[in-house]
Amino acid sequence: MSDDKVTLAHVARLAGVSMITVSKVLNNKGRISEATRARVLQAANQLGYVANSAARSLRGRPTQILGMVIPELVSPYFAEVARAAADSASQMGYDLAVFTTSRDPERERERVGTLLGGLADGLVFVVPIGAAGFLATLERSRSPVVLVNHFGAPTHLPVVRADSFEGSLAAVRHLIALGHRRIGFVSGAAHSSQAAERLRAYRECMMAAGLWDEQLVRPGDFTQGRGVEAGHELLSLENPPTAIFAASDLTAFGVIAAARSRGLRVPEDLSVVGFDDIPAAAHSHPGLTTVAHPIPAMARAAVELIARAMAGEKVRDVLIEFPSELVVRDSSAPPPAPGDRRKSP
Repeated sequence: MSDDKVTLAHVARLAGVSMITVSKVLNNKGRISEATRARVLQAANQLGYVANSAARSLRGRPTQILGMVIPELVSPYFAEVARAAADSASQMGYDLAVFTTSRDPERERERVGTLLGGLADGLVFVVPIGAAGFLATLERSRSPVVLVNHFGAPTHLPVVRADSFEGSLAAVRHLIALGHRRIGFVSGAAHSSQAAERLRAYRECMMAAGLWDEQLVRPGDFTQGRGVEAGHELLSLENPPTAIFAASDLTAFGVIAAARSRGLRVPEDLSVVGFDDIPAAAHSHPGLTTVAHPIPAMARAAVELIARAMAGEKVRDVLIEFPSELVVRDSSAPPPAPGDRRKSP
């Protein structure tokens, strides 16, 4: 293998470990078993990675690795973002190192620090939850940093994001146009700026229509489990909703599960709308009405911004926004006529 083509990913593949493990071994950090350490060093020596990496560092040459910090990979939405970014990075000759944070601010700082400490040439930072001071620190980084789906504190860092507000308005208006007046809402994680945008749109739309009722709002965390719980809470109200808008598709699936466990049909007795348009949304039964983000285009734009910055182009204060799209499927329909809706126990 030629000197310029040896990357962290090649060592990881040969050693049968993750790129994070390789990085820890080569930087002598973290707890790694002796057997794993020996395997990584053997692979690195076999490929010439250690010598090549040192030479690149001395010459100030790039690592050919882009970093991505993401809340989690369990979520199909974030998994799709990572996949699309990896495809875009590969097309440009880069490997993508993906670190997860479990939505922990301290872990987020650690992951970002590791990547910007020399492991990666640039960083794609997805839905950051750090405070404004943390973002200000990132602005001073020598490595390019691009934020994805950031709606929080003002920043001079370049941002790529997809609309959450207008898409949520479209979802609520769709349900109102069908004839629903009792429309519940299950929000996303409290620290998520995207969740705040979706709640803001729901509130403004319901207030404008004279339909606002605080009892119809339940906190969520984007998970299916919380969707089940919130679904039961809403359907247990004395005057339950005939439709529920969930801040994510996983949460919407949980709401549907709660409705079915109570003997309710979707959409005959209860309409359900989600957000994200994950692959399962089109193949569920019924197909889920939801709001879609153009994930491949967003990932490509983020990686291209990194490349522009590395080429010396000024990307400070650049904001690239993508529209969202309401995708109407079979989980939403007009509300049942009085007396036709099944009773919820």
